Amino acid sequence: MTKSKKQLELEQQAVDLTADLQRTRADFENYRKRVEAEKIMSRDAGRTSAILKLLPVIDNIERAITYVPEDLKDNKWAQSVISLTKNLEKSLEDLNVKRIDAKPGTIFNPDLHEAIQLDEDAEGDQEIIAEEMQAGYILDGHVARHAMVRVTRQ
Repeated sequence: MTKSKKQLELEQQAVDLTADLQRTRADFENYRKRVEAEKIMSRDAGRTSAILKLLPVIDNIERAITYVPEDLKDNKWAQSVISLTKNLEKSLEDLNVKRIDAKPGTIFNPDLHEAIQLDEDAEGDQEIIAEEMQAGYILDGHVARHAMVRVTRQ
C-alpha cells in the first residue's frame, strides 16, 4: 500500500511541527535558566550594594569606640555601643562577609590590602602591614572592599 501525496505531506508537516516544538521547548528552557541566573545575579548585586553601604557605618562606630574617653570605658552606655559592633560583625558573618586580616605584622597582600602609605625609611625584603587604616571585607569569597593599610618593610 502506497501512501498518498496528502499523507506524505501530513507526515512531513508532523515532523516539522515536532521539530519546531522541540526547538521551542529548548529555547524556553534556555530562557528560564537565563532569567533564573539573572535573578540570582541581581539579588547578589543588591545584597553587595546594601552591605557596602553599611560598612562606613561600622567604620564610624569603630572609630568612635577607639576614641572613647578613659573615664567612660566602664560606662554601661559605652559598653552597649562596643557590643553593638560585635552584633554587627555577627550579622555580617551570617551574610557570608568576613573581615580581611590586616593586623600589624601581617604580610602585605595587594589582592586583599590597599597600601595608602608606605614607610619609605624602613629597610627589609618583606612588606608587612604597620597599621590598618580602614577594615576590608570579603563577600562570598571575593573582595568587597580592600583593607586600607600603612605598609613598612621588615
